[in-house]
Amino acid sequence: MGTLYLVATPIGNLEDITLRALRVLREAQLIAAEDTRHTRILLDHYQITTPCISYHEHNKLARRDEILAALQAGDVALVSDAGTPAIADPGHELVQACLAAGHTVTPIPGPSAPLAALIASGMDTGRFAFIGFLPRQPRERRELLSEIADLTITIICFETPHRLLEALRDIAATLGERQLAVANDLTKRFEAIFRGTANELIEHFTNYPPRGEFTIVIAGATPTGERKRDRQRLRVQLASAGPETIAAYLRQLAAQGVSGSAAVRRAAQELGAPKNTVYDVWREIFGE
Repeated sequence: MGTLYLVATPIGNLEDITLRALRVLREAQLIAAEDTRHTRILLDHYQITTPCISYHEHNKLARRDEILAALQAGDVALVSDAGTPAIADPGHELVQACLAAGHTVTPIPGPSAPLAALIASGMDTGRFAFIGFLPRQPRERRELLSEIADLTITIICFETPHRLLEALRDIAATLGERQLAVANDLTKRFEAIFRGTANELIEHFTNYPPRGEFTIVIAGATPTGERKRDRQRLRVQLASAGPETIAAYLRQLAAQGVSGSAAVRRAAQELGAPKNTVYDVWREIFGE
């Protein structure tokens, strides 16, 4: 039975590929590529003639059986347009199907935009989380940012150029004045990494409209003494004001675009109140 190889390919510079990756791409009987035209540029550069088929978000289910059949006869290499496949790209379902069918799945490590941005960001690399692309809808984006606001680990995400300013505004409103690194077109000719707070980066990208691909690295929250005192103050307020304090805090979260379930959960945690009590207050205010 054949092996499915998950082959990391360059994220911008064609020189960023390992000798092992080139050998696997030559020896495989088939390459499943996110965009065959894009992958053909890489293959032509290294004079690799292995046949290619497309495997992307819109045909991944239809292609699955075809790739499984090909694995009965030999090895298949899976590549994305850039970087490591199955990371914010199609591939996860194919890996599961191959494992279920008894095939070996082997990673061929190499370029990765999240890791490249992280190690050059200046942020803590000891603990981090990659959350993929930020949601397109503002409400969903603010809700996600609210959910990760208390994480003390470094956060990495992707964003498109036409949504970058909106995302930075939501980061500023939700996460406050913490440090960011915004990596633009990593490994390409005009690679640049911009560092600063969200508001500082908003000013920069307002003056210089964003273009290309962006990876955002966000410093984790720091549980400072001041922050702890603020939480204690909220709990004291709760004891004296009761439902009024809960209502005020829920309105504040709702104004930030936080959904009902997330607001109830966060208010209960921050205020030290029973979740059922907070939910009853939410229903009185918003009728949900």
